[in-house]
Amino acid sequence: MFKLAAKFDPTGDQPQAIEKLTMGIEHSLKHQTLLGVTGSGKTFTIANVIRNIGKPTLVISHNKTLAAQLYQEFKEFFPKNSVHYFVSYYDYYQPEAYIPHTDTYIEKSAKINEEIDRLRHAATQALLTRDDIIIVSSVSCIYNLGSPEDYQKLSLRVFEGQKITAHELVQSLTRLQYVRDIELKRGAFRKTRDEIEIVSSSGDRIIKLKIGSNKIAKIFMADSINLDTVLYKEPRFEKIIETRIFPAKYWIATVDKTDLAITNIKAELQQHLKYLNKHGYITEAERLKSRTEEDLRSIKQVGYCPGIENYSRHFDFREAGDSPFTLIDFFKTKGEFLTIIDESHLTIPQIFGMHGGDYSRKITLVEHGFRLPSALDNRPLRFAEFDKNIGQRIYISATPKQYELKKSGKKGIAEQLVRPTGLIDPTIEVRPTKNQVPHLIGEIKKRVEQSQRVLITTLTKRMAEDLTDYLLEAGVKVNYIHSEIKTLERLEIIHDLRLGTYDVIVGVNLLREGLDLPEVSLVAILDADKEGFLRNATTLIQTMGRAARHINGHVIMYADKVTRSMTNAIRETDRRRKIQEEYNQKHNITPETISKEIKKYDLPSSKQKTKIARWYSYDHIEKGDLEKMPMDKRIEYLTKEMQRAVKELQFEKALVLREEIQRLKKQAP
Repeated sequence: MFKLAAKFDPTGDQPQAIEKLTMGIEHSLKHQTLLGVTGSGKTFTIANVIRNIGKPTLVISHNKTLAAQLYQEFKEFFPKNSVHYFVSYYDYYQPEAYIPHTDTYIEKSAKINEEIDRLRHAATQALLTRDDIIIVSSVSCIYNLGSPEDYQKLSLRVFEGQKITAHELVQSLTRLQYVRDIELKRGAFRKTRDEIEIVSSSGDRIIKLKIGSNKIAKIFMADSINLDTVLYKEPRFEKIIETRIFPAKYWIATVDKTDLAITNIKAELQQHLKYLNKHGYITEAERLKSRTEEDLRSIKQVGYCPGIENYSRHFDFREAGDSPFTLIDFFKTKGEFLTIIDESHLTIPQIFGMHGGDYSRKITLVEHGFRLPSALDNRPLRFAEFDKNIGQRIYISATPKQYELKKSGKKGIAEQLVRPTGLIDPTIEVRPTKNQVPHLIGEIKKRVEQSQRVLITTLTKRMAEDLTDYLLEAGVKVNYIHSEIKTLERLEIIHDLRLGTYDVIVGVNLLREGLDLPEVSLVAILDADKEGFLRNATTLIQTMGRAARHINGHVIMYADKVTRSMTNAIRETDRRRKIQEEYNQKHNITPETISKEIKKYDLPSSKQKTKIARWYSYDHIEKGDLEKMPMDKRIEYLTKEMQRAVKELQFEKALVLREEIQRLKKQAP
């Protein structure tokens, strides 16, 4: 079912790890752990296991950046199969909250990334239509998503010869939350006298329905389309017999359930209003009544309201406290599936903590009349529910915790300490903090002269930003990464480090797991002796591993004392290094720096960079070729492109081009 495309065969510890994990799944082991050092090819090992087992696979990572990297790697390993990316679609998210002691209500505020939302819909739709599927997800996979049964049932099946009027089709599409528009965009449709064009919620296909004599005369579909080019490049349509149109949004109520759900919501409202009034919460009761009735009016009219997920228990007909439907329930429609928990030493604790944080915020909203008690069931899974639902799983970590090791037992642990390239763990140096920045700048310059890269970890965001400013003033090509940098921008910064746009990245804990950067030869850890989460033994081992993909990998810990965590991390690294050296000597292996092609992410870029990048691909002229043009020719070319953009109603592109033209004119002699 899965066709693995790789230019190399398993080597080092990979063959025995692949065999042990595969046999463990075949022998129904529920828990297994792949204990693999950084750079040992754990993803390739897992890809081989997926190929061997042939089951739909859910891969969970503890943050979006690493999920994106895994997504790219699995797409490369399985180009013929269905590989998808499923993470939170918010660029910015301020959840609804209430602070009683200041009587402050904070309304939900969020900015949805349309591209990531598109990828989420593509993932869930693929789960319902294909078996050869791998989805790489963040912990978004444990959050309420709505019933897969309803999502499938609500989808609109259309076929050639189907008796249905254009008006009925428009009503059905509106019910699925498709928006009528003159422009082709995701989740929208446009209608002419005898034709309806629909852009799928996944944004990658256009369905064209020809209507005649109150029936569907013909159906055409354009697949794998780019909505940015359809205005000036006609999509290639193929005639099909039938297809299915999935909802444009999650949590849409089926017609047969809406009336009963509304009745149940009204019943809960009456019961809770009685409770609030009885205990003297008059203001809270009035607030709850007004808010809920407004939502119900919207649901009755269009089958949807903002925040409809807070009523999902009623639409799913779940009892209070029952598990919500999540991406895992979409996987369960496939029968047996495999779960891979990447960097399990961090992902498992993250899953453990999700429900508690969500509950503490929502119970306050319920107590003060902002939400019905049933809103508490719009939540992430409790860990026990997650554990029960996922079946067989493999934990992956260079530093697994006792939970994974105990659950797996000796039979379920596969070690992968030897790297295919013969690379050994980095050398470690501890230096005093006095004059640490001048010393660090000197070390950076040594690496830059050899076209190598550097990672620096600090303890706080402010330190990361301040150090970046200082290094910039010193002439270093540097950028920083921390939690306030948007997901897709983080990917671009990491990609630019590999390209050489930057020589250094400064970060906090985002530089620990999974960053596959073979160009990095130096990792500098500031304040290494400050005991805590960011400087415990596990964290230090993970951080030092970022230099393990380069033959000259080296770690500098700036510290005025050697802590217990530092001692344990250094001891474990030295132990692994010894095993690796002995293996290389035994097999006559000469270590080599990992060679990895720098490929462009096919995930969406940040909006501003996307606009700028499109100037140069617009008419098959690369940026480098454009910059080689004489100034007058460059201005002339961009002026034509601007005029063409205006004709095609691409006004944002035209504005960006105009700004560039004005900039060039100022530079012109």
